[in-house]
Amino acid sequence: MTKSKKLDVLGETCPVPLVETRKAVRKSSPGEIIEVIGNHPESKEEIPMAVEELGLELLEIEEKNEQWRIKIKIPEED
Repeated sequence: MTKSKKLDVLGETCPVPLVETRKAVRKSSPGEIIEVIGNHPESKEEIPMAVEELGLELLEIEEKNEQWRIKIKIPEED
């Protein structure tokens, strides 16, 4: 079973969603999925860029009613 955690950054503006996402990534285990939920438009663009820079797997970006949800997977260790 894959562990997952939700990170709610609704109402937060830059740089808080990105900073909180990075903190969650550092505290996560290999294979874990982080689901970030927010509504700040710039963060919806910045978080996927950070995911790529960190070598993480971007599973999904979903937007509905001005809220977005980004799913990130922490890579498994070899």
